[in-house]
Amino acid sequence: MSNPDSYADMLAAVQAFHDKHDFKNTGGEDMTYRIALMAEELGEIAACVTKGKDTGKLAEECADLLILIMGTAIAEDFDLKQAFWDKMDKIMQRDARMVNGRIRVSEFRDT
Repeated sequence: MSNPDSYADMLAAVQAFHDKHDFKNTGGEDMTYRIALMAEELGEIAACVTKGKDTGKLAEECADLLILIMGTAIAEDFDLKQAFWDKMDKIMQRDARMVNGRIRVSEFRDT
């Protein structure tokens, strides 16, 4: 690991994991499969929160989801870092509202 704070190094580590297990040729980059894995990880995150697990377990499950998301960028060949910054630019322009007692930031459409 060259720089643990480097997105490029993180992406390279995920790429090395994909290469090690030949995800490209063994179904590991199939989008339907990856979505199912992400849903599974999100369920594990929810379980950590609802069952009061320690933050170390929650952090591990969030890391699993992040690795899957980064792997999806690899599998679909898009620049996740650029997509992140493009999306941040968009959401910083959005308004916030209280919805059912909680803050919500969205593109609200008045109907």
